[in-house]
Amino acid sequence: MVKIGMIIGSRYEIQELIGTGGMSDVYRAKDNKLNRNVAVKVLKQEFAENRDFVSKFRREAEAAANLMHPNIVTVYDVGEDSGISYIVMELVDGYTLKQYIEKKSRLTITECISIAIPIASGIEAAHNKGIIHRDIKPQNVIISKDGKVKVTDFGIAKTTTSNTISSNVMGSVHYTSPEQARGGFSDEKSDIYSLGITLFEMVTGRVPFNGDTTVAIAIKHIQEDMPSPKTYVEDLPISIEQIILKCTQKSPDRRYQKMSEVIEDLKKAYISPNENFVKLDTYESNSVTKTNLDPIYKRERRDTEGFDEIEKTESPRPRVKSRDDGYSMPPNVKKEKAQENGRRPQNAKPGKPQPKPSSGNKPSAKPQNAKPGKPNPNKPLASGKPSSTSKPRPSSQLRPSNKPKSQSGEKSENKQTEMIKTVIICGAAIVIGILLLALLGKVLGVFSDKGDKDEFVKVPACTNKLESEVKRDLEDLGLEYEISYEVSANVAPNRVISTDPNADTSIKKGSTVKIVVCRSEDSIVVPDVSGMTEAEATAKLESEGFTVEKVFEKNDDFEKGRVVSQTPDAGSSGSDTKTVTIVVCSGSGKEKVKMPDLTGKTEEEARNLVQSVGMTVKEVSETYSNTVENGKVCYQSYTAGSVVKEGAEVTLKLSLGPEPRYYSCNHVVQAPAKYTGGPATIILKTPDGTELLHETSPIFPYNISLTQIYGVPKGIVEITYQVMIQEEVVDGNGNVTIQNVPAQDSVSYEVDFQ
Repeated sequence: MVKIGMIIGSRYEIQELIGTGGMSDVYRAKDNKLNRNVAVKVLKQEFAENRDFVSKFRREAEAAANLMHPNIVTVYDVGEDSGISYIVMELVDGYTLKQYIEKKSRLTITECISIAIPIASGIEAAHNKGIIHRDIKPQNVIISKDGKVKVTDFGIAKTTTSNTISSNVMGSVHYTSPEQARGGFSDEKSDIYSLGITLFEMVTGRVPFNGDTTVAIAIKHIQEDMPSPKTYVEDLPISIEQIILKCTQKSPDRRYQKMSEVIEDLKKAYISPNENFVKLDTYESNSVTKTNLDPIYKRERRDTEGFDEIEKTESPRPRVKSRDDGYSMPPNVKKEKAQENGRRPQNAKPGKPQPKPSSGNKPSAKPQNAKPGKPNPNKPLASGKPSSTSKPRPSSQLRPSNKPKSQSGEKSENKQTEMIKTVIICGAAIVIGILLLALLGKVLGVFSDKGDKDEFVKVPACTNKLESEVKRDLEDLGLEYEISYEVSANVAPNRVISTDPNADTSIKKGSTVKIVVCRSEDSIVVPDVSGMTEAEATAKLESEGFTVEKVFEKNDDFEKGRVVSQTPDAGSSGSDTKTVTIVVCSGSGKEKVKMPDLTGKTEEEARNLVQSVGMTVKEVSETYSNTVENGKVCYQSYTAGSVVKEGAEVTLKLSLGPEPRYYSCNHVVQAPAKYTGGPATIILKTPDGTELLHETSPIFPYNISLTQIYGVPKGIVEITYQVMIQEEVVDGNGNVTIQNVPAQDSVSYEVDFQ
């Protein structure tokens, strides 16, 4: 088990947990060998002994370790230490795209394109290495605080050389492609679909398909039309709408075929967002993807249209609608079968000689539509052309014949149909049975998440036990109780007569057990005075012969002067004691405090101030602010100076500084004053030293034209060039001469970006 402070792999010191997933946890750690901070992904303990999980975990490392790209989180190391499987990755200080979308509701078109292009570039780099991500979603895109966009979590990545892809390994269902939802073949176009869904969420702030279950959402990806993002954002530019719709076509053949095509159109959309340049395919090309996916897709359409869409493109003769088409036979087999059916009578069996036409009119003795003594028009001649004596069949004969088929053919077809029906019915019955069992188990608590031992306990035997003893037993089991009193000749006073539920009944923790306690005939039942005023409670108790003792305490739930509780409890027997103690509310349990002004304070300073007035900090988040310095408090949930209750929880937000945006630099570099000619090195860099441009130019003026500069409003131009200076030179004879020698000179100045 991983603990804070432990060292794994003899070098990675675990510092804190920064994220958790379905099968792994991510920790911030320090690489003591290279003295740098890293992220360490550790396989959870419950999966560490499962070979499949360990293999999947290592596959992620192998897939990501081969990817070196500025828009992909870098994997540094992978290993195992004392049963702990781990992956060491680049630590990106920032937030996920999902968090960014949730914070801003929806992104501007400029933000959307500026983030989408780096995502697509990272995915394209993976595709070029033969790796499909298969789980593209906003949660797997990290935006660093300096504006860099990186794709992470290749947890279900698969190389394109793999022959099979398990259907139980699927990306998040809101972003999964139709072919992944079916458990079919996945390729680059599956990632393109997921990127399209991500783009949809970026511009609209929501996902296109939602539902109560993952199965319902997956079915929508397969069957329902993709909604236009313009439905939710009316002023959305047409180019962005068309890019999203092309990425999310149901058929992979109609999507972009390569991620480079997506990048190209995104760049065009950045320049001309309202230009309609995206070409949506209206037909499907003959590709590998079509062979693997389209029979199922077209089968669904065929069921509503009444004919086989696939066969329509392969044969001019429509076929009888069959529920079996497209399920078990690939298109090439169906084509061969169609051609074979055209060469023999309907009732002929493969491999057997065909019977000669007889002079009779029995339909079973000759092919359908054939006339006595004439060649069969369905049977091609040796030349491949129809006989001159054959007549074209009327259009009515192109439809399925209503005439009875041969007995053997009919039996074969009926048997196959019945088999399919049986399989479908059995499958449906099994699914319904499982759902009913799951529902019943959930109602009864059989499938409780915390386990039976934690959630359910048995009612203890309470009969004839003392009331105080039974109360203690029930409290130890985590059960509540209600007590009533009755006179009984068979049970001694203050002992339990019965319970509801009965002993040994399994009930959920926190449930209430009703207890009936015996009281003597001459005992006085303690009245209920809870909630009464102090005077009312005192008068009632004294009128029934009880002595009243009072205790005062602060309480937020009762009005001052009201009875909070009493001892003994209401309804209990008063034969053993004539004294009742009542607890009276003396006022609010929490004092009023004044909220301090936290604006401009560091997080530590703000926490100390909040604690000093008896309040607590509930949550700290970050947001952009144009007025407060980066890292200082810019928001507090209670207004400074307001009066609040002691112990109240306050939410803080720390400033990230002004919201960064994209800038451009269009600057003409003039020749320095001392420049006399020759090549000069021109460098444009940010104030922190990051180079944006590094070029060598032999001429001036030199034009710098850069766009997509994220979050930096100004830069520094540095020009390095060669000059000739005069120096004293001493020759071998000691003679001193003045000569011109080359030397490096440089100038730099600041420029503002637009």
